[in-house]
Amino acid sequence: MLWIVLTIAVGLILWFVLGFTRVGKSTVWAKNKKQWLALCSLVLLLCGCIVSVPTGHTGILTTFGKVEDHTLEAGLHFKWPVQKVVSIDNRTQKAVVDLSAFSSDIQEVSVSYSINYQIDKGNAQNIYKTIGANYYDVVMAPRIQVAVKSVIAKYTAESLIERRDSLSAEITDILREELDMYNIEIVNTALENLDFSDAFTAAVESKQVAQQNKLKAEIEQNQKNMEQEAAAERQKVAAQAEAEVAKIAAEADREVLQIQADAAEYAGKKDAAVNEALANSLTDILIRYYTIKQWDGKLPAYYVSGTDTVLPILGSLDTVAAGADGTEETDAGN
Repeated sequence: MLWIVLTIAVGLILWFVLGFTRVGKSTVWAKNKKQWLALCSLVLLLCGCIVSVPTGHTGILTTFGKVEDHTLEAGLHFKWPVQKVVSIDNRTQKAVVDLSAFSSDIQEVSVSYSINYQIDKGNAQNIYKTIGANYYDVVMAPRIQVAVKSVIAKYTAESLIERRDSLSAEITDILREELDMYNIEIVNTALENLDFSDAFTAAVESKQVAQQNKLKAEIEQNQKNMEQEAAAERQKVAAQAEAEVAKIAAEADREVLQIQADAAEYAGKKDAAVNEALANSLTDILIRYYTIKQWDGKLPAYYVSGTDTVLPILGSLDTVAAGADGTEETDAGN
């Protein structure tokens, strides 16, 4: 601030001194063009004390080339005429690196790697002091090359395609660890493209086709095996069902035979019981009752004596007629 005051004072003194001119032998003070030139130089000098830092940038203040410990935020600032302000972008920036690397099986890989980064604006003066404004070319670009190539070299060309996401994460971890010491923050990274030679690409495609055909054949064979197993299982189930049906039918037949045998035994026992009951209930009077009840009213033609002698009964016309014909007739009911 003192420098600005002194500058204004010197400008005013010059403006006053330049107002003196010689007229003849005498010196008089009057306004002239020289005074306006001094005033213009003063205005230009004052303009050199004002600096503007753009939005999204950090101002690095240097005095005779020496970096000051503080930084300037975006906006208007006053500085000494001998000071200089360098603007460094503190926004998130993107860089795309195209490079060639080799896999572990010595296959050349063309890599397109993108990285988003930003500086720590609180330490922007240290970045400028130790690296400079072109910190990307000095620090970041070489480390990106090394990190990408070292990670690519760990894997075969075929596995690189499958590990694309994990490759990006590995590279990010390496860069983040190395660039943190320079107050450079890694926002995110991505492997935008991995390109291989035409011969390798054709070989990979042929292998993929072969694997697909093999997988298709395995699926078809598994399907056939499943169908055969299902058919065998159905036959087994059918045989078991038939055996169960035959077993049930045999058991049913056996039960029917048993029931029939039990019924016959029961019927025999019933008849025996009836006969026994009938035999026990027969008496001489009952027998004579049924004999008389069944007699048809005809007298017998012969009489059987106790000495087994059969004698005709006199007066029986049926007996006489039978004797004349030479036939014998007995009464079955006797």
